[in-house]
Amino acid sequence: QLQLVESGGGLVQPGGSLRLSCAASGFTLDDYAIGWFRQAPGKAREGISCISSSDISTYYGDFVKGRFIISRDHAKNAVYLQMYSLKLEDTAVYYCAAVQYSDPCPYEYDYWGQGTQVTVSS
Repeated sequence: QLQLVESGGGLVQPGGSLRLSCAASGFTLDDYAIGWFRQAPGKAREGISCISSSDISTYYGDFVKGRFIISRDHAKNAVYLQMYSLKLEDTAVYYCAAVQYSDPCPYEYDYWGQGTQVTVSS
């Protein structure tokens, strides 16, 4: 069974930073495009960022405004989302997702993690 596990969420004050991790078991992430998504209560899920399976291209949502960075660690079989200057509106459950052999970043994903909660509060 293919599995993705997110970690790194938590409570942070406005302006703070967090690094989210997406770790894989059962497959090698190098062969997959990885996307990060988030969903706040009462709101639709929105795409944040993705990195293609070949690492040729990346995508960032316009709302990120240079605050988030996606990266891949091949040795650790993981993808990270580094988040800076967090705002109240960044509060959401954050998910990573994977789809095999996709470049550029795809619209649809086949595998999803369970999510990690990010809460930005003063």
